[in-house]
Amino acid sequence: MNNHNNFENIKAKQKRIKELLKEKNAILLAHNYQRDEIQEIADFQGDSLELSIKANKTDADVIVFCGVRFMAESAAIMNPDKTVILPNENAGCPMVDMITAEDIVNLKADYPDAPVVAYVNTSAECKAVSDICCTSANAVKVVNSLPAKRIIMVPDKNLGSYVQRFTEKEIINWPGYCPPHKRTTPEDIKKLKGKYPGAVFVVHPESTPETIDVADHVSSTSGMYKFVRESAAKYFIIGTERGIIYKMKKENPDKVFISSNRGLICPNMKKTHLDDVINSLENMKNIIKISEDVRIQARKSIENMLTL
Repeated sequence: MNNHNNFENIKAKQKRIKELLKEKNAILLAHNYQRDEIQEIADFQGDSLELSIKANKTDADVIVFCGVRFMAESAAIMNPDKTVILPNENAGCPMVDMITAEDIVNLKADYPDAPVVAYVNTSAECKAVSDICCTSANAVKVVNSLPAKRIIMVPDKNLGSYVQRFTEKEIINWPGYCPPHKRTTPEDIKKLKGKYPGAVFVVHPESTPETIDVADHVSSTSGMYKFVRESAAKYFIIGTERGIIYKMKKENPDKVFISSNRGLICPNMKKTHLDDVINSLENMKNIIKISEDVRIQARKSIENMLTL
C-alpha cells in the first residue's frame, strides 16, 4: 500500500511540474546522474554542456537545470537571454570547489608558456581565466589541438592523467578529483568479473589511473550509452555515478548493468527532488546570476572548444 501511495505521490508531483513548465514556457534539463523520477520527465537528458547547447536551440524563456551549480552556470553562460534556475541551491560539486580563479591566475604566472585547459567541471570564474574548455569526451582532442608543448589542466588530476596517455605534450595537473569516481578500485572489478563472467567494465576518465588500467572501455557518460547500445555483451560493470543506469536499462532491457561500487553515488546530484523543482518554478527562485564580464570571458573559453 505504501509503495502504491508513493508511486501516486511521485506521479502527482511530476504532473504539477509539467503544468508549471508549460505555464512558465520552461524546459527541464536533467543530467545523467539525477534521480530516476527527474530523468523520467526531463525535456532533455544528458551530459552537462550538451544540455546547455540543446537549451540554446529552444524558444524557452526559462531553463530548469537539474544538476549541480557549475552545470547551471554553463547554461546561463550559453543562454544569456534565458532565466536559468538551479532547483536546489545547495547542489554543488566538491571537485569544482578544489580550485579558484586565483589559483589558475597563479598557475599561469608559474607557467607562462602553458595554456590552461579547464574541464567544464569548473566555476564560471575559473572558465573566465582559462584559455579553452574541455569535456571528458573531447579532452584529448582539445589538448592535442593546442600548439604549446606543455598544457595546464584543471581541476581533475585523473582526467589529466588519462589525457597524458594520448599526447606527447607535458601536462601540468591540478590535484583535484571527483570523490565518487575515486571509490571504484581494481579489486572491486576483479570480484565483480568473478561473479559475472564475460562482463564488460566501462569506466569514466575521472576514475583513478589504476582503475582505468583494468577497464575494457573508457568514455564520457554519453559515450557509455553509445557503447553499451552497440556492444554484443550482456553484462556491463558501470564505473560512473549510478544514476546513469536508469537510461541504460530503459534503452537496453535485455542487458544487465552492475554498479562498479556501492558507494558510486554523488550526494550533490541526489540533492534535487521533485519538490525542489516545484518550489523553484512556483516561486521563480534559485536563479543563477553571473556578472556580464565573467560570462563573456567564460563563454570565450567554451566557444574556443566548440570551434574544434
